[in-house]
Amino acid sequence: MAAKRHDKKAAKSKETKTKKPKSVTKSQSSSPIESSKIQKSSQSKLQPKKNEFKKPAMKKQQQKHEDALDNHARRQRAKELADARKKKRKRHFTLEQELALLWEKMRRRNISKEKRLELISEALLKMKGIIAEIAGSHVSSRVLQTCVKYCSEAERNTVFEELRPHFLALATNTYAVHLVKKMLDNASKVQLAGFIASLHGHVAVLLRHMVGSVVVEHAYQLANATQKRGILMELYSTELRLFKDLTTMSETRLVDIISKLGLKRSSVLHHMASILQPILEKGIVDHSIIHKVLMEYLSIADQSSAADVVQQLSGALLVRIVHTRDGSKIGILCIKHGSAKERKKMIKGMKGLVGKIARDHCGSLVLVCLLCTVDDTKLLTKVIIHEIQSILKELVLCKNGRLPLLHLLNPHSHRYLGPDDLASLSVFIPSFRSESGEELQLAENKLAKSTAEDNEGGHDTQMAIDEAEGSNKPGKRTRCVEGGKKDPFVRRQELLVNSGLAESLIETCIENSEELLKSNFGKEVIYEVVRGGADGILGPTFTDKLTTLREAIASLAARPKPADNEKKDDHVLLNFHSSRTIRKLVLDCPPFASILWKEAIKGKSETWANDHSAKVISAFLDSQDPKIRKLVEPELLPLKTEGRL
Repeated sequence: MAAKRHDKKAAKSKETKTKKPKSVTKSQSSSPIESSKIQKSSQSKLQPKKNEFKKPAMKKQQQKHEDALDNHARRQRAKELADARKKKRKRHFTLEQELALLWEKMRRRNISKEKRLELISEALLKMKGIIAEIAGSHVSSRVLQTCVKYCSEAERNTVFEELRPHFLALATNTYAVHLVKKMLDNASKVQLAGFIASLHGHVAVLLRHMVGSVVVEHAYQLANATQKRGILMELYSTELRLFKDLTTMSETRLVDIISKLGLKRSSVLHHMASILQPILEKGIVDHSIIHKVLMEYLSIADQSSAADVVQQLSGALLVRIVHTRDGSKIGILCIKHGSAKERKKMIKGMKGLVGKIARDHCGSLVLVCLLCTVDDTKLLTKVIIHEIQSILKELVLCKNGRLPLLHLLNPHSHRYLGPDDLASLSVFIPSFRSESGEELQLAENKLAKSTAEDNEGGHDTQMAIDEAEGSNKPGKRTRCVEGGKKDPFVRRQELLVNSGLAESLIETCIENSEELLKSNFGKEVIYEVVRGGADGILGPTFTDKLTTLREAIASLAARPKPADNEKKDDHVLLNFHSSRTIRKLVLDCPPFASILWKEAIKGKSETWANDHSAKVISAFLDSQDPKIRKLVEPELLPLKTEGRL
């Protein structure tokens, strides 16, 4: 052990002898002048010399240029390979490239008519004999559409004759369908009749095709009444599809056709259901011909068949059919005869689309039906009313958008809804009306009982429970009573007053009173608001706001009369629309007449006793309110005696 310790000490002493002393840095040993020189030299080493990086930068640019050339060459090579593959796969690839170059020239707007005709003739000459083969191509279809649009009649007839045997095949092609539609748009009466005749026996098959249905709808829109009847006939029965001579009868309604030909109603229903079911499953419901067939089907369907159609259409599909006259009738039927769950789906399907539906005339009728039928006013307020409030001014000034508002203010008025509109709102499915006397009596008793319950409260909940229980029963489905169970006035009050729509409407009228009075469509809305709506629905709740609105109109009328050299239409008493609206308000709204007389007319009647304003002045004497007549007679009777009124 002692020897080992001795060896360790000897090793440590050797290490200490071999270690060198720490060297002193130059900065510590040298003078300040020398240290500054050393720093400058070190900085100069770190700084790059002039033009030191120029050569590498030039090399990089040259490398990038070479890479770009290589990329271009690679792309060019890839394009050539792709074209080579397309040439092997497509017979007329080279021809399509040539046609594309011609098409780029002929479709320009700044080209002369003669030059375009030359290019079209050249293109048609290249395609002669193979038009049907290349019509399904994305490029060739566009070229042919332009040629058919601008070519001469003789060239168009040549193209039509070449495509005639292939129309049915082209009608189902994604690209060729546009060419077929263009050909029909430019076809003569004889050519259109020939095309419609070629559809016989294939209408049902094409309607089930997503692309082919577009061609059938286009031909249906261009056809006359007789041709439309022929297209529809084969959808009604197998006999009418097989025997073309039977489609020449004058009857248009399916019920009349069945009675005249002695067809079996069950076989007709089975045939129509086999056609309509795939169409509804695929969602091909945008076409008016489908809407017409559905209306005829519902006119003869039994309760279970009609209920199945209503159930399939409830939801998002309903929004897609309300843009046509028959489609809006189907929507109204679904609302009237649908269960509570189905109505809820229909309303939720309209979320975000209420404005678009309201701007369409047929769609606005569906909204009117919703507002006067559905008893779940909370759901209507959440989906329909709130969206109407967000675009209230736009709808007030819109011809169709104002109809739901006018219906809430003055329901089923002949002033705003024409005979056809009122007839559409009164449609029904016959099978749901064909009940025995006992069933009708039970329905009336149930309606009376529910009305009594509604007056006590809990309308929406009770309605939902009753309808849900009825719709869940197996076998015969219980359909809602048309028009709903609630009292119409209570429903209107909940939708118009309690929802906040009336307050927003009055404020909109106050802010835009002059614009609405002078508008052809807005004047009707402001007229109904100023007089408080039918049955005085706005009066008890918004008395002060209505007074403010009447005073705002009176202040517009109190403006001085414009001079002879100024534009007279700027004054509300001289404008055509506003003067007649104010005259109606004077006759129908005594509170407004009193405010107008005191603030605008009194003492100035002689000034306004001519032009359009004379109608307003004479309306005070024609008022049904004796207080108004007593108020104005001292000033107006002398003018009437003089013959100035």
